[in-house]
Amino acid sequence: MEPHPNQKLGLALDTLHLEPLNGLRHPLQGDTCGWYIWGGPELSQAAGFFQPLHVAHLSERCPRALKYLALPPGWRFLDASDREDVWYDPALLDLAD
Repeated sequence: MEPHPNQKLGLALDTLHLEPLNGLRHPLQGDTCGWYIWGGPELSQAAGFFQPLHVAHLSERCPRALKYLALPPGWRFLDASDREDVWYDPALLDLAD
């Protein structure tokens, strides 16, 4: 389920220098592909943590994440220098508040 290059994802630009690199994919909604990608051990709930980015520009900003983009909604990844983990998280499919 590779996203279209014109779809948007959420990228925490200010955290990409931190380890590990994390990503999770919610269901597609509007013009977004569902991906949220950040660096560091914690996912922040702060407003403005993620910036919108077209998938086509991810190779310039975060090439390490490219190999995970075809994972379908409901999947997560963690990519660190000493380990890699990819797992299914069904809670990501429930967007109800």
